[in-house]
This record gives sequence, C-alpha cells and structure tokens, in this order.
Amino acid sequence: MTSTVSPSADPPPSTSENGGLKVINASLFRMATKSMAQAYIMLGYKTHHALLEDMTDTPWAKIEEAAEATWPTVPGARPRPPFTRADWDDLWGTEYDAVTDISSPFVLELIKAYPDAKVVVVQRDFDSWWASFYSQVFNLNMTQPIAAINGWICWRIMGVRAVHAMRKIMFGFFDGKSKAECEAHAREKYDSYFREIRKLVPPERRLEYKVGSGWEPLCTFLGKEVPNVDFPRANDRAAHQEETKSRLAKVWGSLVKVGLPWAVGVTVVGAAVFYARR
Repeated sequence: MTSTVSPSADPPPSTSENGGLKVINASLFRMATKSMAQAYIMLGYKTHHALLEDMTDTPWAKIEEAAEATWPTVPGARPRPPFTRADWDDLWGTEYDAVTDISSPFVLELIKAYPDAKVVVVQRDFDSWWASFYSQVFNLNMTQPIAAINGWICWRIMGVRAVHAMRKIMFGFFDGKSKAECEAHAREKYDSYFREIRKLVPPERRLEYKVGSGWEPLCTFLGKEVPNVDFPRANDRAAHQEETKSRLAKVWGSLVKVGLPWAVGVTVVGAAVFYARR
C-alpha cells in the first residue's frame, strides 16, 4: 500500500544548504514546468519557477549573464567567462533545491555543476510542443518591434531585463543570429538537448517522467511519501495566455504610471503658453 502524507503537514526542511540543487527538471518551456514546480513544492523542495513569483523578483540580470556566459556569440553579449559552480550557486543553488522553467535552457550546464542532483526528464512531442512554445514564449520575445518596446519598458521603466535575457536565451539555445535562423534550428536543438541529457545522466540518477503518471514514479525516484491529493495540473494554454496578458498589462501599466504625469505636465505647460500668447 502506498503511504500518504497530508498536504497540510509541515514539509521537510529545505536541503539547499547541504550542497546546492537537489533536483533539476530537465525539460523546456511549455512542457508542464509549472505543474512539476508545484509538485516539487508540495514534496518539500524550495523550487524556482519564474511564473510562481513576481516578474520583478526573478533575477533577470543574472540570468542574462548566464546566457552570455553559456553562449558568448549571441547578439549583444558582453564578454564574460563561463559560469562556475559558484556562479550557478549565486543564481539558484544557494536559495533553491529544485529548478524548472527559466533554468531549462541551462540544464546541461547545471547537470555538470551539480553531479549529485537528481534529474527528472519531461519530454513533449516536438510538433505539439513547438506550436505551443512558439506562440506562447518564442514569438513574444523574438518578434520586432513589440519585443524591443516591451524590453525598453521593462528595463527603463521597471528596471527588469526580462526581455533582454529571454532574447539572448533564445538566440543561444537555438544557435541563431536571427529569428528565422532560430526557427530553422528548432528541431535539431530540441533533439540534441534531450540526447545530451540522457548521455550525461546515468539511469540511476534520471527519471523519465511522463505527464499524467501521477505521484508514484516521481515520489519513488525522489524518496518521498505520496501526498493524498491529486498531482497538480497548471498553466495549460488558456491559463498561460491569461498569465501572459497579466504580465504584459503590468509592463504597459508601468509606462502609463510614469508617462501620464509627464503627459499632464506637457499639456498644462502647453495650455499656459497658448493662453499667455492670446
């Protein structure tokens, strides 16, 4: 009989102080990363997923540095040495036990930096994944001029380099100098990503998790008791679209907050000058 634990019970303490990341979720954006993140949290792991925190709390500047260090030839990259274990610790390994989502393009580097971490592979069929990823992630960050506008607002108004970081990740991961080149390399990079993961990680440290398999295989692999609640299912296409709209509204709302006083000021000054000349 499978043992269970109440979701209201206190989770086991974080183990990140004992040596960095314990779980690396090896998948790509739009491959159930939010559901997996919620599952890890329920199992007691302190887990990073960009959509589980405020956009301004994600360390985008450090993630941008990681992209430049991992793929030094991406457009706009500043010269910097490859990330060391200390750099990855500074980004995720000190504060978190498990990583998903925004860490996914860096999985090969993280596997090398944390050779004792357990690796959970979640792979989605390329064709269905690419259609979702393209519309929900890739296109938003790579299509000009809207990406440039959003990037300017995020950085100059909100102080967040989210779009800058994501564009460098896209260029780097897909080995392209343009949006078209990235698209042309998509299938090749998808295949090599999962091939290299399986080459690097021995079977005893790797779980091939199938979405829909529930708690048992994951808990057995991680040595955790099975919660007596359903496995989380989050961030489907509709939910992700709503999350994206909400974040874009926040970006443009910040521009309005900053720009409106200026617009009012210009209007008042203009009106004063106009009436002074009458």
